[in-house]
Amino acid sequence: MSARFEEIDWSPTPIGDISLRRRFDPVTGSDVYEVKLGDDFLMSSLFTVAEVEVARLALAALEGHGFDVVVGGLGLGYTAQTVLDDARVASLIVVDTLGQVIDWHERGLVPVSVSASSDPRCRLVHDDFFAMAAAAGFDPAVPDRRFHAIVVDIDHSPKHLLDPGNAGFYEIAGLRRLAGRLHPGGVFSLWSNDPPDADFEASLAQAFATVTTEVVSFPNPFQDRESTNTVYVATTAMS
Repeated sequence: MSARFEEIDWSPTPIGDISLRRRFDPVTGSDVYEVKLGDDFLMSSLFTVAEVEVARLALAALEGHGFDVVVGGLGLGYTAQTVLDDARVASLIVVDTLGQVIDWHERGLVPVSVSASSDPRCRLVHDDFFAMAAAAGFDPAVPDRRFHAIVVDIDHSPKHLLDPGNAGFYEIAGLRRLAGRLHPGGVFSLWSNDPPDADFEASLAQAFATVTTEVVSFPNPFQDRESTNTVYVATTAMS
């Protein structure tokens, strides 16, 4: 059995102190990795089902191969690794605003370490995903490059934001701009900690050709019941 608790890394950031912790959980009998931003828990290796599904559902909506994918938000790496597990993916850009999180992966401090050294298809970009979406796009080397899928797991939900400055991304104009970053038939998927939001679904419908909403269930051992997250999947027209 490992130590009951270890703070692996801690550092200040412009949006609050971020820490990576590992603790032994007696309920599951395993080590659990957690990320905190200030007093808020951002993610836990105990709850990764929806983080996997937000990538899996996006890729499942694509036909063919040779896909170029963007993931907004690196976190513990489960979303990005799910993308890389699909052999049809040709390239992956992962954008994270926190250099500390990228450093964790490059140093192998998290259980799922995603980096160019672990998979040459992968490139980690230290930048603001939302600012890139509003400017020249997600590939600094190729302005206005288009992608087959853009997968986002950053804010808690379209209405529960880590930074109020992100709000424009979830509005119709921001979503239309994002749709323009996709190839015809491309896919945008978004993770949310909240139940399905009818207002956000309506905004998606004004920017994309199709919209589906999936409620993802997973066991919650602390509450002895199932918990749910939401995944939105929107596609652009084929032509």
